[in-house]
Amino acid sequence: MASLLSRKLLVLTGKGGVGKTTVSAALGLIAAERGLRTIVVEMGEQRRLAELFGAIPAQAGAQTELRENLWSVSIDPDRALLEWLQSLGGRVSGRVLASSGTFQYFAAAAPGAKELISMVTIWKLTEGRRGRGRGPRTSGYDLVILDAQATGHALGMLHSPQTFGAIARVGPIASQTRLLGELLADPARSAYVAVALPTEMAVTEALELQEGLQRQIERSLDAVVVNGTLPRRFSAADLARIETLDTTSDSVARSAALAARAVHDRANFQHNQLARLRRRDFEVHPVPFLFVGELDLAAVQRIAGHLSKQL
Repeated sequence: MASLLSRKLLVLTGKGGVGKTTVSAALGLIAAERGLRTIVVEMGEQRRLAELFGAIPAQAGAQTELRENLWSVSIDPDRALLEWLQSLGGRVSGRVLASSGTFQYFAAAAPGAKELISMVTIWKLTEGRRGRGRGPRTSGYDLVILDAQATGHALGMLHSPQTFGAIARVGPIASQTRLLGELLADPARSAYVAVALPTEMAVTEALELQEGLQRQIERSLDAVVVNGTLPRRFSAADLARIETLDTTSDSVARSAALAARAVHDRANFQHNQLARLRRRDFEVHPVPFLFVGELDLAAVQRIAGHLSKQL
């Protein structure tokens, strides 16, 4: 994981609800603190990072400054495709274009179009290029972190240059598609990170993500971040001593002994799931479970501090 922050693009994905946004924010904090101009990309109409950092969200598609060296932006695939079609239509307004049926027809007839335009927008961030009406940039971000959708949708986005390539053979979008494909295929410039919980289903999905990356873009996972892991608090000797306690007449001691055994069993199960990943030679980075009411900025900073020691 030592070289992750040296890439231009980090793609984070995994099963829904595993904490991709939390890990994306933590990695963004680490990179920004190390002086890298970093932007975290959220997909859809999400603006969770601005809320997390207490910033005022920018308009859709515009970049929000979260703190020194750290920005966020939300990319909605439908909006990105509509803006691209509008740029081709010259003076035709987005409202007219959307209501004319052209947008719906093109989106349905061109497989991978929305995903490709979204990925091209992300590629432009690595190159220092902004969309129409955003104003010029002279240099790109040092690091773009994509908080991607769940595994299936993420693989569709990553495969979009090949999916759409048969349609976009000439013109600017064709050259951008080629350059995007080169970025996604280059291990020196892009990296793929699975985020998982230490559960059987989430780990299985991370393994399926590895297979999908190899099949669709001939890449492998660079790392797996496992959220919410419990430490092994008791040794075999500790458990043996707990088993010998006389808890028949003390309800508190009995409850404590049962809790200790339950926590040990759960932690043991989680570490078995980590072992499934390590057997595949992945770089596995467990993030400890935080006993907090909500994952606010302070909690994300704690996670960043933990991950920073491994970078």
